[in-house]
Amino acid sequence: MYLSHLSLSDYRSYAAADLPLEAGVTALVGPNGQGKTNLAEAIGYLATLGSHRVAHDTPLVRLGAERAVVRGTVVQAGRSTLIEVEITPGRANRARVNRSPVQRPRDVLGLLRTVHFAPEDLALVKGEPSDRRRFLDDLLVTRTPRMAGVRADYERVLKQRNALLRTAGAAVRASRSGGGVPDLRTLDVWDSHLARAGAELLAARLELVDGLRPLVAKAYDAVAEGIAKGDARLDYKSSLGPEVVLTPDREVLAAALLETTGRVRRDEIERGISLVGPHRDDLVLGLGPMPAKGYASQGEAWSFALALRLASFEMLRALGDDPVLVLDDVFAELDTGRRDRLARLVGEAEQVLVTAAVAADVPDVLSGARVDVMDGELRRVR
Repeated sequence: MYLSHLSLSDYRSYAAADLPLEAGVTALVGPNGQGKTNLAEAIGYLATLGSHRVAHDTPLVRLGAERAVVRGTVVQAGRSTLIEVEITPGRANRARVNRSPVQRPRDVLGLLRTVHFAPEDLALVKGEPSDRRRFLDDLLVTRTPRMAGVRADYERVLKQRNALLRTAGAAVRASRSGGGVPDLRTLDVWDSHLARAGAELLAARLELVDGLRPLVAKAYDAVAEGIAKGDARLDYKSSLGPEVVLTPDREVLAAALLETTGRVRRDEIERGISLVGPHRDDLVLGLGPMPAKGYASQGEAWSFALALRLASFEMLRALGDDPVLVLDDVFAELDTGRRDRLARLVGEAEQVLVTAAVAADVPDVLSGARVDVMDGELRRVR
């Protein structure tokens, strides 16, 4: 799988841009602030319908424009597929495949698969649980596009349940001042919805983590190559508590979620938030017996972050095609040893897109096509 063409209209800094691409390595070279990362982000958006830099679509639309359009041509097994996504903040986005509208934008998921390396990846090790949850869920959707619906269903149920908890909390406080006793039967229904949707998402995450464990350990050894210490490991920490044995059995998980939400309901009503569910979980990264967060050195943290992305690549490659690798300004963050080892590990992928401030930041093993990016203008050098 590779991307043969990318075009943008009113996306970020680009009024218009056209970027022909080919299989192999392409380096996008130019000083910071010239638009390289915007190109990398747009490629990721075609694959995931989201940005790794911002949570909402509004910043993606060029100032003064009403909408942005991202188009990409994907070549897989000799066949070309044109994907188009129209981004309109405040309204539903629209998408087309081979110029025919699709019912929902998420119907394009899976047509392009990418693995994106970026300086922000260090947050996977040093950041908050939300960073690691997003890593897992983004990989789930890339691997199995139907999980986008499961993820959306869970977020919808969670939002509705939290609204009911806030309403119930206000009613309980009013009853203490002489008001009527609140009716919580509607909350019972949403408890069941949360348990079912949460069990589906949680089971998929557990299966994913099981598949990632050996791949991450292998990738960490390859990137660190004796420099970083300790074996990389992954553990899933659930809000269900340590007494619940985690299993990918959906019915067992749904029952555990329902029972636990019942036990903490009083606290949830007082606080107005759901305290149990996949939205409260974490992926715990460890090096040997110690957690990586707070104990890993800068080099060890980078090795772990790279290992997570490399393991993602290997997992997606097992589906039959290499995903497109996007390395956005990542080599400038690495010491020489890690830079060279990463370059060797990714160099044989079907397509690798690299952004760098200067050509010298691109390792020699990743020699290939080069496009200079300056003031939003794209110029092919070789």
